Amino acid sequence: MKLNKKYLWNILLILGITSIALYFSLKDNYAQIIDAIGKMNPMLLVLVLCWGMLYIAVWGVGFQVLGQSYKKKYSLHSGILVAFIGNFFAGITPSSTGGQIGQVFVLKKQGIKPSDGASLLWADFILYQTAMMIYATVLFILKFKYYASQSAWFWIVFLGYLVNLVVIIGLYTIAIFPQFYIKACQWAVRFLTRFNMFKDPEKIMNTWTEQMTNFTSQSRELAHNKDAIIKVLIINFIRLTLYYALPYVIAKGLGIAIGPSKLADVLALSAFVTMANCFIPLPGAAGGTEVIFTLLFGSIFGKLTGADMLLWRISSYYIPMVVGAGCFMVFQNHENRKEIKRKAREADELAAENDQLKKALEQAESHTRTLEQEVQKEEAALKADHSEKENGVDSSKKQESDPVKENRPPEQADQPAQPTQKDQEKTKMEESSSTKDQTPAAEPSAQKDAESEKSGASKQEE
Repeated sequence: MKLNKKYLWNILLILGITSIALYFSLKDNYAQIIDAIGKMNPMLLVLVLCWGMLYIAVWGVGFQVLGQSYKKKYSLHSGILVAFIGNFFAGITPSSTGGQIGQVFVLKKQGIKPSDGASLLWADFILYQTAMMIYATVLFILKFKYYASQSAWFWIVFLGYLVNLVVIIGLYTIAIFPQFYIKACQWAVRFLTRFNMFKDPEKIMNTWTEQMTNFTSQSRELAHNKDAIIKVLIINFIRLTLYYALPYVIAKGLGIAIGPSKLADVLALSAFVTMANCFIPLPGAAGGTEVIFTLLFGSIFGKLTGADMLLWRISSYYIPMVVGAGCFMVFQNHENRKEIKRKAREADELAAENDQLKKALEQAESHTRTLEQEVQKEEAALKADHSEKENGVDSSKKQESDPVKENRPPEQADQPAQPTQKDQEKTKMEESSSTKDQTPAAEPSAQKDAESEKSGASKQEE
């Protein structure tokens, strides 16, 4: 998440409008205001300037309590960081709309999923609004008649109170009756679509339904965590007391004659300034906050109202803004370094995996070569065995064809064997058969001659 040109223009707008408001607030008694600030106790001045950061740090404690519901080891440092960065983005966007976006971004980097981060921020917003309305209601009951008669501007404050009251009632009724609000939204979207107010009404209705469903589930989950609810409400009361009491601390440091009895008045007026700011859509409610503060506190602080307002605005808005911007830049640089280290580590891991794969491939190739050599040796051995077997068969055949030679003594082994009587008879028979084969036509005549000789011999005997 980076600061784009829109945020830079918003910062310039804040500085411009604030400068104009301060000019009109301080122009009448500028020298007196500067002199009063210069005479403040240095330690008290430092305390006043750091008071706004204390208020934001207490907000961070609330984030720690809620964050532990989603991450058990969620630290106080992480919660304070979310508070300062959220305060920074809320201060540079109209109606503080950018605060939760920046906080979801930081929570995601801290290991909390965006959906859980949104639930956490909804819980923080509901509990803060609840604490603020309880605080403001008590102060209204105590001081309503007095301040209603003092200034016509008070009715703007009362209207702001009613707006915040409607918001908190709406949040609780949405959690209890989500289907009613879903149907009401769908009806409103369909009605406005007739006037071409929306290009994609179905998308808007689906988005609204999803948000209402998520908000309802988140509210019900929060209702089960009663310990966290009580802790965060107490933290918010402390936070609001610190914020509302700051003008009183500044007044004491400036030497304004104000006793403890006026503390309740200061708390009430500070709450009223906060209520009126909901009608100022500019980033940081620039300009309007300074004017409303001057109008409401003028009856208590007198000529030094401008000095009190100047220190209050610097402490509660500008210093936390600068610190928040610094926190965001440090956090962003830290995350960028982590990302670079992560990518470098992944690259090293990939390189190590590649090296392991190369080694494994080399080992596989070496093993393959070894297997090929073994196979070649086995094939050679098989061929040798086969040739030996063939030689053995040939020699056995030769021994079977010349058994006499095998039985002769070694000195007669090379001499030809003498034919036996059977061999001679066999030779004669083979010669006679070959003779018969060579003169097949002479056989009938020889048979006739033999028969005639037999017949002549028989006649002579007769």
